[in-house]
Amino acid sequence: TLFRSDCSPARLAISSQRTESVLTMSSAPTLLMRLVASAYSIADKSGKLVRNVMSAGDLGIVEKGGADDLQTKADRLVQKSICTSLARKFPLLTVIGEEDLPLSDVEEELIEAGHSEEVLKHSCPAQYRGIKEEELVVWVDPLDGTKEYTEGLLDHVTVLIGIAYEGKAIAGVINQPYYNYQAGNDAVLGRTIWGVLGLGSFGFQLKEVPDGKHIITTTRSHSNKLVNDCIAAMNPDKVVRVGGAGNKIIQLIEGQASAYVFASLGCKKWDTCAPEAVLHAVGGKLTDIHGNAFQYHKEVKHMNSAGVLATLRNFDYYAKRVPEAVKEALVP
Repeated sequence: TLFRSDCSPARLAISSQRTESVLTMSSAPTLLMRLVASAYSIADKSGKLVRNVMSAGDLGIVEKGGADDLQTKADRLVQKSICTSLARKFPLLTVIGEEDLPLSDVEEELIEAGHSEEVLKHSCPAQYRGIKEEELVVWVDPLDGTKEYTEGLLDHVTVLIGIAYEGKAIAGVINQPYYNYQAGNDAVLGRTIWGVLGLGSFGFQLKEVPDGKHIITTTRSHSNKLVNDCIAAMNPDKVVRVGGAGNKIIQLIEGQASAYVFASLGCKKWDTCAPEAVLHAVGGKLTDIHGNAFQYHKEVKHMNSAGVLATLRNFDYYAKRVPEAVKEALVP
């Protein structure tokens, strides 16, 4: 779905006369930080929508391409909320969402107009201060881990909003609607993690797997011989099979896994854009199975046809163990 808002371009651009004082220039939040701050609040609202649909009991499940490719009422409501909320504030953005949905007649209650003051306390990295709205592409997965959501594996589920500039993932927001859901009735449900390249990632405690331990996280519902052959070649101490790309990247940054290995088709740009930015902002690396960087410009094909390989540390240890037969089978 390629969604471009055609709202009037009421933009907060710096005047062409460049007459603003240095003080104003330094104190006014940049476009990128305003966008990330808005995406944070939108993702937070999305998490509430995901929980509300589950609580109401009718998931409204539709099969898109078979039993492993599902869409729920939560996917539909969250995509409408994210895309329309972003378009209201940033009409010149290109927003690409997973679900093929019309965005007319979106209920006002789905719109989130707020922003995170906490995000705006951070200064924008110098290399991104001059970005124009129309140069950004936002990749949206309204419910990453839909199959797990329908099966009650709620901690696998994330909402992903990734921001790309010049084809590169530079910022990401990940909401985990059911973070803490097993911590008892008094626990606060949900959290939002965010990151910007050159600034860092926030909303979690960065932790690494102990040295010498090789724990691989991989697909739960899309496994095949290629996936398993690739994992076996890495001689892991442990293999964890979970749903959702966002969830797997959280495992990497919280020390629950040392590598995310997925030697197959299936993952798409909206699955990897936000997680890649959050991971890269803390020094990790996410590529295809060949070690090629992903491109996120608006004309790129949506499928990550050469799989995914990601680590927080020691990327080369895993990359050099990918079998040649796996590389030959997965063409970028």
